[in-house]
Amino acid sequence: MESLKLALIQTDLFWERPQENRDNIENQLNNINEKVDIIILPEMFSSGFTMNPKVVSEKMDGETVQWMKQKAVTTNAAICGSLVIEDSDKFYNRFLFVKPDGEIECYDKRHTFTLAGEHEVYESGLEKIIIDYKGWKICPLICYDLRFPVWARNVEDYDLLLYVANWPTPRINAWDALLKARAIENMSYCIGVNRIGEDENGHEYSGHSAVYDVLGKPINFSEKKEVIITEIFKREIELYRNKLKFLQDRDTFNLK
Repeated sequence: MESLKLALIQTDLFWERPQENRDNIENQLNNINEKVDIIILPEMFSSGFTMNPKVVSEKMDGETVQWMKQKAVTTNAAICGSLVIEDSDKFYNRFLFVKPDGEIECYDKRHTFTLAGEHEVYESGLEKIIIDYKGWKICPLICYDLRFPVWARNVEDYDLLLYVANWPTPRINAWDALLKARAIENMSYCIGVNRIGEDENGHEYSGHSAVYDVLGKPINFSEKKEVIITEIFKREIELYRNKLKFLQDRDTFNLK
């Protein structure tokens, strides 16, 4: 497809209450009055950024995963975001990309957030993935991954770099700057979907969900609870990559 229309769900979250979060998000989805290709939810959208995985975790056939599959069918759009998944007796902060045909692609957060003790309760992911959807190559990453440009490095010629997050207000300037930088250095659209509100630990979140083009120009930005509808175009990527050729001049090295 020449373009993708995306719905970014910037919302508050109910602490460790998956059903209430699903209901809240579903109400917002019901207010989308136009066809979209992908619906993007924040990090740990069913629970908030909790270090109590035993309370909220589910397996890959759990209620939230089934809900995502249902929403993908009823909206005829892919739906994605991260949630707490138990797999082989281990817990993961796992990004799920659920397609309308029921196929699910997964990415486990590589950089667990040591400041919050995430590394003590969640397994770190080992594999970067590229999702091919409607002819677009999408690289999904999660929150703290944003601080590590080597992991996001565009060696696959992806078109869209996508971050879902629970990024708190005191460090929101870093979020803004790094999203823009990732777009510029990778010559890719870069989208960040963050939550708003306050969690059980007293951390405040001010949103700043945003869309940047391949030159780092902001296309969308928000600080309130809302569904942000945006459209991105393949021709914009091709135009600047063919003209400027910055990716062809990148250094060659391997990540070990």
